[in-house]
Amino acid sequence: MTTPIRRKARSSKDVEELLISLADNVIDAARDGADPVLKIPVRALSNVEFSKKTRVIELGGNKTERTFFNLGTAKKFMQTVLVGDALSVLQREGLSRSLREIYYRTKHTIADSNENTFDGQEESDPIIEDLEVTLECLREELHVRAEAAGTLVGPMTIVDDGDTIDCARLGKGGYAVPSIVEPEEIRIKRCTADFVLLIEKGTQWNALNEDKFWKRWNCVLLTGNGQPPRGVRRLARRLHDEYKLPVYVLVDNDPWGYYIYSVVKQGSINLAFESMRMAIPDAKFIGLSSRDPQNHGLPRNVGIKLNDKDIARAKEIKNYQWFQKKEWQTEIDLMLRSGLKYELDALANKDFRYLTTDYLPKKLKDKDWLD
Repeated sequence: MTTPIRRKARSSKDVEELLISLADNVIDAARDGADPVLKIPVRALSNVEFSKKTRVIELGGNKTERTFFNLGTAKKFMQTVLVGDALSVLQREGLSRSLREIYYRTKHTIADSNENTFDGQEESDPIIEDLEVTLECLREELHVRAEAAGTLVGPMTIVDDGDTIDCARLGKGGYAVPSIVEPEEIRIKRCTADFVLLIEKGTQWNALNEDKFWKRWNCVLLTGNGQPPRGVRRLARRLHDEYKLPVYVLVDNDPWGYYIYSVVKQGSINLAFESMRMAIPDAKFIGLSSRDPQNHGLPRNVGIKLNDKDIARAKEIKNYQWFQKKEWQTEIDLMLRSGLKYELDALANKDFRYLTTDYLPKKLKDKDWLD
């Protein structure tokens, strides 16, 4: 099966021209005495659909308007223009800066008032995502970096900022995956792995690395320490595309683990406009599944009772179009009927090395995964 092909990356000049065009539209409207308007694609479940052809979540055509003369949207309109201006500075000066720095760059108190442009970063971050989807420019192309939150180890060599790094010789710490991993920034010089194991938890990554699982099974171990950040997902996608490596996702047996897997495989609802670049439709769920506690003899007392939030989230996921396969409906129903969720850490009840010596080897040999 083939994976979706994304468009060619935009240059700084291309991005700057798009930002200028956005500003010009506002200026032209003001000169004409019209109400300036920004049309922003809606980033919500109501405006996404699952494409059976590409096997990823795709953004629909619904848009919302932000106008300057509307009291309900005037502040967000102003915030969008402010962030756009800050991003254009990054393009002109050839700089990359953090989400936090964008927030502080655009934060000030409006003259002759007590009103701040932004009261917190939780207001500015979504504006950057709005501009990404409006301009069809990814955050990485806008020169915005997030904190590095991923770690990698395995038989591959990369060139990062001119430095050649052998990812098989980094001890227990591994390589810290940056937020921008495009070929212009990170070049994969060599990779001899057979597959990528994308792990939900850093603790499990540590255990697998300490036990040298990646050496015995000739694989790349990759973690995003929870919901994988975009740099981690993008690097996994590059390894899948450029080296034809299968990607297996190892998560807890709970609704949140299911969702992490679906984000890797189909893309996320909030960032559906990125699916063609980030998602890996061929990724496989290697566990922890609802059948595994019984198959591996885990006692019920190491399970955790599902709370109301877990149950509601499981039912929500069960209704997603991309979870309609019979195998996934059965998987979610089994968890709900058991009333329990299980962490990967619970495998330590069998043996501290059970994950690396028994669980994963059996899963891989038996090809026991969900698609």
